[in-house]
Amino acid sequence: MAVVKINAIEVDPARGPELEQRFAQRAAEVESMPGFLGFELLRPTEGETRYFVYTRWETEEDFQAWVKSAEFRRGHAQASADRGAEKPVAHGSSVLSFDVVLAVGAADAAASASAETS
Repeated sequence: MAVVKINAIEVDPARGPELEQRFAQRAAEVESMPGFLGFELLRPTEGETRYFVYTRWETEEDFQAWVKSAEFRRGHAQASADRGAEKPVAHGSSVLSFDVVLAVGAADAAASASAETS
């Protein structure tokens, strides 16, 4: 069963583009990690100021290995440096954890629709 981790990051709306650029520059850090299944950076809309970093992992152990890795430290070095800054890009975050109990993709939906019309 896959696990999902969502990091909800509080970001000053004026600094959103900077956060997006940072994530784009470091995306390769996570892609090669064992057990990594996917990543999405979700930009807030409609009055929300938090960005959501959505990752999927094969197991909790795979996620924990990522958090303890040199790649994680490299990818988060700028955020660590920002902690003492007068106006950091992000000013708070929390990680939400989920087990995936049901997942449907586009191909699954198309196959279901095809079967229903047969």
